[in-house]
Amino acid sequence: MEKNTAYHTLLKNLGLKVTPKRLALLSVLGEEHRYLSPEEVWKKLRRSFKNLGLPTVYRNMEELERHGVISKVLHSNRQLYYYFCPKTGHHHHFVCLECRIVEDISVCAVREMEKEIKRRVKGTVTSHILQVNGLCSGCAGKQ
Repeated sequence: MEKNTAYHTLLKNLGLKVTPKRLALLSVLGEEHRYLSPEEVWKKLRRSFKNLGLPTVYRNMEELERHGVISKVLHSNRQLYYYFCPKTGHHHHFVCLECRIVEDISVCAVREMEKEIKRRVKGTVTSHILQVNGLCSGCAGKQ
């Protein structure tokens, strides 16, 4: 119940409508410590919402991603995946391509690149996305 209240507050603070489906979607993603596809979330939510369509899940996930509530995971297989990251502030993610776990990374190597762009190109970086893909220690040990 505590997490549901936290999701309710999160949605309210962002000015988003608080609906049972959005709360359930955030709950599903929040319980996982790995990324999920919209289809996987849909299959889990269909147990509670019999008339829930996959397009509704996609639409809600895209809206939550636009508002920074969930993160889109870029994958080489071109499938869309999402991850609920409760950490605020500037950080990046390490994504295990095998077990799908996502870990926060606080170091930002892009800062030096921003300085170079400002110095050499006279440009200003307004945002960046950095995701490091690989295998976690458990998955790397299996290979």
